[in-house]
Amino acid sequence: MTNWEERAARAAERYEDGLARLPEEPDERQRQLTRMGNAAWAAGLSFLMLGRREDGDAWLMRAADRYRESWPDAPAGSWGRPIGAMKSRLIAGDIEGARGDAHWALDADAACSESPIGRYSASLAHAVLGNDAAAQELATTLQGRDDFPSTVAKALGSLSAHDRSGYEAAIHALVADFEARSEFLEDIPAADTVLSLQRLAAERGFAAALESPLLPIARV
Repeated sequence: MTNWEERAARAAERYEDGLARLPEEPDERQRQLTRMGNAAWAAGLSFLMLGRREDGDAWLMRAADRYRESWPDAPAGSWGRPIGAMKSRLIAGDIEGARGDAHWALDADAACSESPIGRYSASLAHAVLGNDAAAQELATTLQGRDDFPSTVAKALGSLSAHDRSGYEAAIHALVADFEARSEFLEDIPAADTVLSLQRLAAERGFAAALESPLLPIARV
């Protein structure tokens, strides 16, 4: 059984340690800020799993801020940072903040990226902004690939198509995909992608009823 109190405490400690040792050199600084973002994300999800929503949301917002702060000096194509920021804000319920991060991704030409993770960033950004036709078009380019998870592409595609039954099937498949994993970012067994897509689905009026040990109870 996951000890969420311990994981939250460890993640918060990693964040504070990173803050105390934040370097000035640009490349080292952006790397440290990203590690801090990951630690804050881990703390946020851990607190949510404990039912401590206020603490969880605060840490997730902190994660989004650190991802954004790391961007100017990040290597080209670091699309995981706007994705992490959007997902963190969506899970925390900060829709306006997520929209700001969506503009960040699109202004950085994520939609023109040759990499699937870049196009995923753009598709998610369009979905956050309510540009569902553009989100669906990009999500379609991610389906049937060996280098991108089909469950994520299908869930995002059906959501942006307002295909309720398709979304229901796809999001359950995505939950099952998470449950089958043995490794997680920051060793946090939580289905963050599911939570962020459920927030977008709720905005459209068709979030699915889900139960999983990888999801907080009654989060959406």
